[in-house]
This record gives sequence, C-alpha cells and structure tokens, in this order.
Amino acid sequence: MKKDSERRILLGRVAGAFGVRGELKLESWTEPRSAIFKYQPWILRTPAGQESEISGVRGRDSGKHLVATFPDVTDRDVVESMRGTEIYIARSALPPPNPDEYYWVDLEGLDVQTVDGVKLGQASHLFSTGSNDVLVVRGDRERMVPFVMGDFVKSVDFDANLIVVDWDPEF
Repeated sequence: MKKDSERRILLGRVAGAFGVRGELKLESWTEPRSAIFKYQPWILRTPAGQESEISGVRGRDSGKHLVATFPDVTDRDVVESMRGTEIYIARSALPPPNPDEYYWVDLEGLDVQTVDGVKLGQASHLFSTGSNDVLVVRGDRERMVPFVMGDFVKSVDFDANLIVVDWDPEF
C-alpha cells in the first residue's frame, strides 16, 4: 500500500466545455459536489495517461453542472481536448477525518474478518445505496456488508490493517 503522501484520490472528471470562453463542465464525486474546489493542487490525468498539476482552479455550481475555470485556459477547443481528464489529489491534502469517520480510500485494502475470527478477504471498495454505505469484501468470493458501525462493523484498526464485522461468512 502506498504511503498517504503518495496515494491519490480520484475526485472527478472533466465532462466537456461550458460555453465558448474556455469554461469546463466537471463531474465531482465529493460531497457536496462543489467541495472539489477546496482541494488543490489537482493532478490531472488525460485519457492518454499524461499527467500535470494545476492550482488556482475556480468554480461554481450552476445547478445542472459544476463549472470551472482553469488558469490560462480560455479556448473551447482546448477544453474539448481535455474531455475525460481525471482529477486527482494527494491523499495528504485531505483534512483528518472526525473520530469514528473514515475516508473510503483509507479502508480499501484492509483485511476483513468476522467477530469469530473467520477471514473474509480484503476491503475492495465501498459504495452508497442512499440509506447506508456498503463495504465490498473480496476473498474466496465477493461479499457486501452494510458499513454500519456498531451493527455490522465492529471495529476498524489501521495499525492491525483490520476491519472486524459481525457477519455470517455463509451469507
């Protein structure tokens, strides 16, 4: 696993041009979506794999889209060529989470076992269902465990690289 200072988090993607003055439409996976502008510098990765770093991005929520202005980008054709570019930040740029709160990226790769010591596999990723988040565990097979602290998730121990869950291994 990469050290925090080296790890990157995917925050969004350039969706295309907005207007004719070089503004960009963005997809954002932050909550709220406009929080993407708080985390800079951005590491931009084009669909071809080229990377660059950018700071000073400004933006607004237009209701339907997030609209951004990149420094020195004023041409719609340049913006169109950036479509699909992914927006990353260094994990170290995020503030520390509150007690009993976790960044999903920090949970990925941790070992997962039951309260009875049965190893289920590793945390692959999480997703939201609206009512609660779900931890996807990959081992001998894939399991989906509701990420509800106290009910199903009993502990998260980064030092031990371990998440303990109250979950039937047969389920």
